[in-house]
Amino acid sequence: MITHIQVKNFKSWEDSGEVRLAPLTGFFGTNSSGKSSLLQMLLLLKQTAGTNEILFFGNENSLVNLGSFREVIHGHDSEATLELGFGCKIQNPFTIEDYQSSGNRHPLNVRLDVDSFTFDNAIREEDGELVVLYFHYGIAADPELIRWRTGGYLQYRNRATHAGTLKSCYSLEPNNKLIPFSSAFEELFFHVYYLGPTRVDPRRLYSWQGGHPAHIRQWGHQTIDALLSARVRKLKTLHKEAEIPIEDRVSHWLQEMDLAHSFSLDWVSEGATNYEVRLQKSPRSAPVTLVDMGYGLGQFLPVLVLCYYAPEGSTLILEQPGIHLHPKVQSQLADLLIEVITERNLQILIESHSEHLLTRLQLGIAEQKIASDQTTLYFCENENGVSTIKSLNVDELGNIKNWPKNFFGNVRGDLAKMTREQMKRQKRAEG
Repeated sequence: MITHIQVKNFKSWEDSGEVRLAPLTGFFGTNSSGKSSLLQMLLLLKQTAGTNEILFFGNENSLVNLGSFREVIHGHDSEATLELGFGCKIQNPFTIEDYQSSGNRHPLNVRLDVDSFTFDNAIREEDGELVVLYFHYGIAADPELIRWRTGGYLQYRNRATHAGTLKSCYSLEPNNKLIPFSSAFEELFFHVYYLGPTRVDPRRLYSWQGGHPAHIRQWGHQTIDALLSARVRKLKTLHKEAEIPIEDRVSHWLQEMDLAHSFSLDWVSEGATNYEVRLQKSPRSAPVTLVDMGYGLGQFLPVLVLCYYAPEGSTLILEQPGIHLHPKVQSQLADLLIEVITERNLQILIESHSEHLLTRLQLGIAEQKIASDQTTLYFCENENGVSTIKSLNVDELGNIKNWPKNFFGNVRGDLAKMTREQMKRQKRAEG
């Protein structure tokens, strides 16, 4: 799980400060306020991990295409330094065999189990090339356990070893004994899954060649492939202490949200590689394909499938997960997110404009379906090209004590004004 992120001079963020992330973190705010940019920082690290690039800004096939350093750096100031950092808890702890403890008069080499670490680095562009100024891997006992500065020497406690040619600050040389940190870095981001704000249009027929995708892709291209793969592999998910097939949970939520009474995924003909999704809106309605069921359902199905197909312990980044959904279903989406966070140990980061989603999250806290310390909500603003972030203070009853002015517009004010206008018109009619 990613526990915090921090950026300096990244797009509209001059300095985000340390942004704490919980199992469920929501980013709200106006358009172009910087919400998506914070999530893009994580996607930038994900698509860079495992490469020989200092930063891979992307292309048309990557998770995010940020162009170039000049496009990313705050204010397009080519002289500025880009700083990225995060903290995390890892699923597979590792051991440092010869950690040099400094807690005694005479330092001792001890075994140290590492289940969390921090990472931060600074990058600048010089003569058209990216240059790493420094990077750190740290633990609670030593925030700069591993440190590297321009010059090519890797510092570990008070010892220095040559790191070889530094092509990437995310993947240390294979023969370096500190490789567990970079391996943990890559594993962490391998289990980060992203779903964008718009998804692929539904089709009448889906061709499946028997593959087993690692994820459904950023636009949901492989949603149906994932469902068929889960069926063949008999993948199940935990629900109320029982193992339930993934397809059954998908079908359950479609019924619970009143999006479909029944859901099926079958061969078009025996032995063929083409499949079709058939749904019934009500018990008496005729089964129709996903194309004929409505655009909103086709856009939501990837969100639903990803919540159960992603391995337990993964981090999901969801942009506008409730887009095209009816307000009632936007509310129920919060129930879905709470379920998979608590039962599947997922971390979910969402960027949304939905008041209904937020209100249901508050209700979930009040009903103790999820603890207030398992959620973090933020409001982002942008003034004169600089983004700022404000943590919303949510108590144990789900109340937000520091609502920003006109957080979701001024609905109550509009209703009051409408009532006054109605009264004026009524008086004129009676006069």
